[in-house]
Amino acid sequence: MRRSGPICAGVRVSGNAVRSEGFVLPGSPRTPARPLHPFVFRHGRIGDMVMMTAVLRALHERYGAPCYLVGMDPWIHDMYRDHPDVAACWHLPRKAPFAFGLAWPSVVRALRRSAPGPVYVFEHHRREVPRIRRLLTLGGIDPRRCLYIDQEPGTERLWLDVLLEFAARTPAGVPASQYPEVGAGGPWRPRLRVSDPERRAAREWLTGVGWRGGPVVLVQPGNHRTMGRRRMRHWVERDDKAWPLDHWIELLRGIHAARPEALIVLRGAPAEAPMLERIARAVGETRVAVAACGLRRLFALCCLADSMISIDTGPAHAAAALCLPLVVLYGVQSARVWLPRSGGHSPVLALEARHVSEISAAQVIERWRALPPAADPATRGRDDGQG
Repeated sequence: MRRSGPICAGVRVSGNAVRSEGFVLPGSPRTPARPLHPFVFRHGRIGDMVMMTAVLRALHERYGAPCYLVGMDPWIHDMYRDHPDVAACWHLPRKAPFAFGLAWPSVVRALRRSAPGPVYVFEHHRREVPRIRRLLTLGGIDPRRCLYIDQEPGTERLWLDVLLEFAARTPAGVPASQYPEVGAGGPWRPRLRVSDPERRAAREWLTGVGWRGGPVVLVQPGNHRTMGRRRMRHWVERDDKAWPLDHWIELLRGIHAARPEALIVLRGAPAEAPMLERIARAVGETRVAVAACGLRRLFALCCLADSMISIDTGPAHAAAALCLPLVVLYGVQSARVWLPRSGGHSPVLALEARHVSEISAAQVIERWRALPPAADPATRGRDDGQG
């Protein structure tokens, strides 16, 4: 059964397709009297941290200086490498006490140096919020600098819009009149940056697997469940994002039939390589390559590809941020809440069901064929190529 509904904030629903739109922070731009570095805590997965790039951009423009960011995974350093809205970032232990990590003294020192700048805690999980509060208290941080998000993801509103609304609030210790809410430059969209050497390396990799300059179609079969120790759950019914193997075979053969000149790249994390190889072997097409790679290679491939088909997962958010047209398959999680927002004006279409296995390969191919051509690869992943 597919879910459909009326227009709601940030997302337009029509039939089986869901499109992402922008959110504009209210107010008028003004140069702040004294630039402040906003301090941001967000302990999210890849998709969460891609969405946060739109928030960081809004905070940067509002307070006049790039943000300090604290996450929970080492890969955030790769994600935000050379990012214009991030002055520095740290990661703290996800499960162990913060004191067991090496970064917490640096975080506390930076918090103190950034005074009287605002501290935004975008974390809503019950386990994480007390840990962050203890860190701020032990560091002697003025509580009037701090704001804690008081909402959790719901069922109707796009979560990115909720995050942006929270960023528009002002801590009690920061003079709101000097740092008004910003409107210029919106709607606020995620953005990622890819360097020229990274693009060249991705081109060389594509050439090495048989690319001859034709279209590239990225396919992301996995999600965060397929990277853990129990990754084989991807193939059982209890994972609502698990598409059966025969669906993947039919999809890839359908893409090849529609665009025989295209190179299909199955993308996943290194831990997902066996799963990707299994799909590639089952398809049996020579124009199918496997890219079991990290985030930076993913970003570069998104800049060079023509389209993407993905399960609801973090790399879909990265592709949208890099203006790659894509189709996203949803299970239990609602596209009204989690649909990726494009970094420009590229389309993001969603197909929804109670379990993704209820979505047929023919439906996905139909949506994929409706995608318009991608923007010039030279403009994607650059500041002047994204909204």
